[in-house]
Amino acid sequence: MAGEFRKTADNLIEKIIFLCGILSIVFVSLIFIFLFKEGISFFTDFSIFKFIGGRFWYPTSSPPQFGILSLIVGSIFVTAGACIIAVPIGIMTALYISEVAPKWARDILKSLVELMAAVPSVVIGFIGMVTLVPLVKTVFNAPTGLTAFSGSVVLAFMAMPTIVTISEDAIRSVPWQYKEGALALGATKWQTIRRIVLKAAMPGIIAAIMLGIGRVIGETMAVMMVTGNAAQIPNSIFEPVRTMTATIAAEMGETVKGGVHYRGLFAIGLVLFTITFLVNFIADLFLGRSKK
Repeated sequence: MAGEFRKTADNLIEKIIFLCGILSIVFVSLIFIFLFKEGISFFTDFSIFKFIGGRFWYPTSSPPQFGILSLIVGSIFVTAGACIIAVPIGIMTALYISEVAPKWARDILKSLVELMAAVPSVVIGFIGMVTLVPLVKTVFNAPTGLTAFSGSVVLAFMAMPTIVTISEDAIRSVPWQYKEGALALGATKWQTIRRIVLKAAMPGIIAAIMLGIGRVIGETMAVMMVTGNAAQIPNSIFEPVRTMTATIAAEMGETVKGGVHYRGLFAIGLVLFTITFLVNFIADLFLGRSKK
């Protein structure tokens, strides 16, 4: 009787999990269809090449200009800066936690990293606005601290938990026999980490980096608070920029539903969704390779 009940419960749980997986696919598909429906109609009135290659985003001018090149460049500046900061620090932190730190320190550090991921983005943006922005203005003698660099630092802090957690899992999944073999051949601990562990865990580490990039690209509130929101192509990372996500968040409440500006914001969302989907797809490919 108990065995029959356990079998029924297992079958029920399996079906619930399967249903949840199907619902996730359905919800993502519906989001894409909604974005596509609202965004694609914009291109009946405005050329897609002018939209992506245009330098100026002046939706309320006469005639309106809907060029998102400055927004794309601003997103690239912020994302690239965040990756330059977060990737080396994140990988080194993951290596320390998995290979160097004693067990008591490992548990504490892992908990702290996971707590970092739980901090709301608006709180991180507010802290960056009142502490980081004045510091950047003073240290770099800039006209304003609301720059792409400030956004990069804030987003690096937000991407680091993802990079550290997934990289640490990939490093810990490297078979112990690889390390034993290297040590038996006379390699030092650092040589084993650098030449064996890192190379074996590299697919998982690259996947962690790609997922971190996806986290950075899709961030809205924090980056909107510290980058200055200037829709211009910057000459350096110490100038104000505006990202695609910040543009949607800042202007959606001011548009007329169904208007050209409204549909233009959905077109930005469609471009952003496509970029994020590609980044996550590449990360999944690397994760699959890591499991094999």
